[in-house]
Formats: sequence, C-alpha cells, structure tokens
Amino acid sequence: MLGVALVATLIAGAAQWSGRLEGTEHIAYDEALIRYTGDRKASGQVVVVAIDQQSIDAISQDAQLQVNFGNWPYTRTLWARVAQELKAAGARAVLFDAVMDERASDESADLGFAQVLRETGLPFYVGMVSSGSAKPLARADFQSPVPLATPESAPPPPSDTFPEEFEDAPAPATPVLEAGALARALAFPASRTDGKPLQSLQGTSRVPRYPVPPTPALVGAVSGFGLVDTEADGDGSMRRTHFAFTDGINTYVTLPVRMMADLLGAKEVTLSGRTLRMGERTWHVDADGSAALDYGGPLETRFRQVPLIAVLDDWIRRGHGKSPGLDPGLFRGKVVVIGGTAVGLNDIKATPFSSTQPGLVKQATVVDTLLSGAFITDAPAGVDLGLTFLVALVSAVLLMTARWTPLEVVWPVALVAGLFVLTGLLLKTSHTHVRMAMPALAGVGASVAALAFNHLVANRETQFIRQAFHRFMEPKLVEQMIRSRQLPRLDGENKEITAFFSDIRGFSTFSERFKEDPRQLVRILNTYLTTVSGALLREGGCLDKYIGDAVVCLFGAPMAQEDHAVRACRGALAAKAAVEALRQDFRAKGFPDVYTRIGVNSAVNFVGNFGSDQLFSYTAIGDGMNLAARLEGANKAYGSVIMIGPRTYELAREHIEVRELDRVRVAGKTEAVTVYELLALKGQLDASTRHTVARYHEALGLYREARFAEAAAVLEAEAARSPEDGPTGKLLERCREYLESPPENFDGVANLEK
Repeated sequence: MLGVALVATLIAGAAQWSGRLEGTEHIAYDEALIRYTGDRKASGQVVVVAIDQQSIDAISQDAQLQVNFGNWPYTRTLWARVAQELKAAGARAVLFDAVMDERASDESADLGFAQVLRETGLPFYVGMVSSGSAKPLARADFQSPVPLATPESAPPPPSDTFPEEFEDAPAPATPVLEAGALARALAFPASRTDGKPLQSLQGTSRVPRYPVPPTPALVGAVSGFGLVDTEADGDGSMRRTHFAFTDGINTYVTLPVRMMADLLGAKEVTLSGRTLRMGERTWHVDADGSAALDYGGPLETRFRQVPLIAVLDDWIRRGHGKSPGLDPGLFRGKVVVIGGTAVGLNDIKATPFSSTQPGLVKQATVVDTLLSGAFITDAPAGVDLGLTFLVALVSAVLLMTARWTPLEVVWPVALVAGLFVLTGLLLKTSHTHVRMAMPALAGVGASVAALAFNHLVANRETQFIRQAFHRFMEPKLVEQMIRSRQLPRLDGENKEITAFFSDIRGFSTFSERFKEDPRQLVRILNTYLTTVSGALLREGGCLDKYIGDAVVCLFGAPMAQEDHAVRACRGALAAKAAVEALRQDFRAKGFPDVYTRIGVNSAVNFVGNFGSDQLFSYTAIGDGMNLAARLEGANKAYGSVIMIGPRTYELAREHIEVRELDRVRVAGKTEAVTVYELLALKGQLDASTRHTVARYHEALGLYREARFAEAAAVLEAEAARSPEDGPTGKLLERCREYLESPPENFDGVANLEK
C-alpha cells in the first residue's frame, strides 16, 4: 500500500511540475472560487466610474460634448472635468486604468489637465505599460524630488464654467524633461530583502521590456504612475498579480501599489519571503512575490458602477448651481477606479468568473484587497505533496482492505468531490489555495492500482480460499465470506472461536466387527460422518478434520461469526438428533450402535494454515481446542452426551438449556472449570427433564458440601423416577463411593486425567 501511494505521488508530482496539470488545476480552482467565494458583498471602499457604452453614446449624441471632448479617446479636458467633480464629491483618490502616453494634438488640453490636478490636489494615479520597443530609462535618483515638467508660462486652467474652452489661449511652451527626471517620476523604490530577485519586466520572453513614458505634461501633476500590464495565465485568464518589477535598471510597481504606497505614507515597497510590506502594513503573498486575486464575484456585483456620463452631468449641474444627481455620499472617502467597460474599447479580459470581464476589475480588486483584505496564496509545496501522498495512501489502504465493489465505484468520485470541497473551504476561510489536480490524480491513480491488485492478486487469493474451504463449509457461506471480503488470514491469527469434537463410543469394537468386510465399514462410517457433518455445516460450521470416526469442527473461523457459540450449540443438538435417527435406522439394519459423545468449548485459539511442505490445512491450536477434546471424552465419566465449557455457556446462555455437571480440573492444569451438559435450545426442555435437572442441582450442592449421604438420598429418589438419566446415576455412584471411602482434602472438584 505504501508502495502504491508513493508511486502515485511521484507520478502526480511529476505531472504537476511539468505543467501537464495546469489546465485541470485552473478549471478546478475557478470552479471552487466561484462556488465558495463568489457571494461577497459589494465593496464599501471602491467605486468604479465606467466608460460604458451608455456614456460613449451620450457624448457622441450631444453636440456640445462633442465640441469640447471629441470622440474616444477623449481629450484630457474631459478628465480634468471628472477630476474636478470627484474632488468636489470627496473622493479619496482616483486610479485611472488607462495610459496617457501620447501627446494631444492640442497640447493645451494636456497642460490644462495637469493644472487642474495641481489645483485640486486630488490624488490621481495613471497607468503605464511596458514594451519591447520602448527605450530604457536612466537610473532613477530616489533622493531627488519628482520634477515638474510643465513650464511656469503654462496657460491658465480651463474655466470652471461649462462649456468654455481654450480657443483663445496662447500656444503653450513644449515641456522639457530630463532623462533622469523622467525615470524618477516613473520608478518607485522596491526590493526583496530575502536575497531573491524581483520579477523581471521581461517575463518569459527574451525581449527586454521597458516602461513607455507618459506625455511629459502630466509628469509632476499626476500623483504617480504604475504598471497596468496584463498578467494572464496560459489560458488567457487573469488570476494573479505581481506587485513590483525590475527592468534591470530601475524598479517599478503596479498602479494599485503605487497609489496604496502614498495612502500609507510608504517610501518603498519590500518583499521578504511570503510577505509584502508597505509602511506599517503587510500582506501575505507567495514566495515569488505574486498572489492570486480574491475577486469575490463578477465586477457588477462586487463594485458600485457609475457611468462616466453621470459624473459629467453632475459637473455640469454643479457649474450651474444645481444639486448633483448622484448620491452626495457616493464618492466621499472612496477610491475611484476609472476604466472602460464598453466592448468597443478592447479592454475585455477573462477572469475565473467570466470570459468577458472589463480589465479594470483586476485593478479594482487589487485596490480593495490592499485597503482591507487578503490575497489568495498557494499552500507550500510540502503541504501539496503531503496531501497528495495522504490521499494516495488512504485510497490504497481503503480499497485494498475493504475490497467492496460499491466502494470501488464510488470512491474515485467521492475523492474528487471531497478535494473540491476542501479546496473551496480553504479558499473561503483562509485564502489558501491547496492544489486539487495533483492529489486527485494521485488518489485516482492509487485507486486504479488498488483495483488492479484486488482483481488480479486478490482474485487469486479468493480462488484459493474457495478451493481450500468449499469441501469444509457450506458453499453459500464460502461465497458470502468472499463477497463480504471477510477473508481469513491464512498465515494465522488469534481469535475467539468455538470448537466441536465428537466421537463414537467403542469404535474399536465397532470396527473389529467388520474386519472381514472393510468396505461395509467404510460405507457405514461415511454415512455417519455425512450425517454429523451435514448438521454442523447447516449451522455455518467449518469442518476441520476427520480422525477416524471423530469429527472436529470450528465455528467463528474462517468466517467471523459473532454468535459462534450459539451456532456450535445448535449444531451439536442437531448432530445429536441426526445421530439418534441414524441409530434407529442402523438397529433396524442390524448395524452396530453409533452412540456419539460431543464436546464443545469456546476460547481464543490460534487459527490458520498448519502443516508441512507436503500437506497443510486450515485448523486451530491452543488450550481451548484441547479442552474441547477433553470435554468430549469426559462425557463417559458423567453419562452425558454433549458437554460444553464455561465460556460457551457464558456466550450462549440466553439461547440454551443446560445442566451444571461439575467443576473439573483437566490434566496439566491447576485451575478448575465448571462444565455443563447441553440439553436443548431455550424453551424446548420438557417438564420431566427440567425436574430431573433441578433435583440433580440440589444433590450437586449437597455433594460439594461433602454431605454425601443426603446427596445420595436425593439422587436415589430421582434415579428411581428417571433411571435413564446418565448424570444422575454417575453422581450417585460417586456419592456411594465417597460414603464407603471418604476422600481426603475434598474440594468438590473432579480431576480429569484423560
């Protein structure tokens, strides 16, 4: 089992680290994320201003808006108006999920937008992308302040009244920005303190990538720039994000991190082991400096969305002295994420929740998590491997020990379902991603190996069991034992069983009669043995052996039987009844009598296959077997037919009628045991025999007190009434003997010498 589990784990681990399970893992992860974490309430800290189709249509259909802002991509005058309105509405900060890396045809719009940002003081963060065609920047000097690119002679900002524009403004001077100053504006201090390298902007490609600079007019006016590159898995879905990158010259952070650093007053971003730190705040991340996104649901349910046109309308209303149409507290104290949701803007990305989500959902999710949340991190590799081995081992042990066909069918399905539930609950409660595909593969692989073992190796074992026991047990019981997988340990085991011994009285004399006709002796003996064996097999016994005329039978082995003592008692009574009928038939045919004595005893014995290389068989050895044989022989001394031991009586007493015969000490033992005569099943003892038993018990009590004369008187009276009762006559003989020759040190215990 350990070998199967280990091999299954190694195969699953190799498949995982080679990437062959990546697609399956993504599917399982996405489904668990949707089912267990997709019901999060809408964020109370982030609001999305959506450049949706409604806003695009409204601007294109309004002549005045068209004059002022044009078509998409709109002039930056529009974003100046949006910034003014969000500032007035009390926004905490604005994250613009787009890039502004091209100069406007009318550069005064850029300068005007920059001037509005400086005047309002609204924290406004703009995205930037990296490109293989971009030129490397100079090394940033983080000791110097972020420069202002806009010259002092810039024109005044646009009028706050709608819809005046810059038509009469003088031509602005072209901003000039030194290379070092630009690097200082775009880069941000980030490092790893654990000796590992930061994530490279180059990614998996060999082409160096560098940030694409924004339009110079915005440098110094915008609060900061951050990377908004798409970070998609191999299937194109956005599940993870890094926080800091390097191009080999400078370090850069993502747009949400850049904004959060300012909000926390952090001067740098550090990664150490599995921790991201900004200022006094830390977040748990993966060892490579990334983390999975806890989306909590699709964009429409996780974040309040406000159309861009609604913000513009409120700016117009505010300019005309009217009350805003939006809720006055909608933006107050919130981080506002501006981004496109219209399909035509080509910013549609895939996430675990949808293949058509706006790209801004990633930025909004990261911002919300950084404000107050936790990222989803992978469990350590050791945990994944440990779980994989555990699942494989449980699968192997369960299927190779139970060997139950319904379980073999259900287990692989239950295994995958259980791993899915485990993955989902861990995602929900601890934000930990435990891999599901690898342990599922190992578990299913171990299950297949276990089934192969069961149906190849174990089938040979069951065939051996069938061949070994079909002659000694009822075929139905053998098949039941195989179906229930209660296969015996043929190498031996200690277990409590009940042993049955029977023998014909005077068989030596019996056989001498047929010394001239041995074939007739064989026929008679076969008839007798078949009769006794049939009675025992019907009660579920296992024939151990024939020793001449003696029959040895086991109950409770090889098939476990909780009621083995009761079965043995029923079998003994049935054998007695069958032999009585056979005796009558033999007498009618002139055959010798086959009077049979029986001994039954229950005890823990060692059962298994015993013998030599030439011959072996399933049997039992132990003191319990010896006592059963002694009890069979002791019937002669007590005149009884069936004698049972104390443990058999203890186990079957609720189902049988007995007579306590005596306390005996067998040869080689110092401890005395109480022996009983088995008379009938419970409730089937006739009144006459019950009276005889009562009188015998009365006499036995007197006998144990050494009151032999009184005991003899009771027994004489009963012997006159029931002269055929053997135990009464035998105890009477002993009492008379002790009256004539009183015993020394009498303790009421009889010694059985053989």
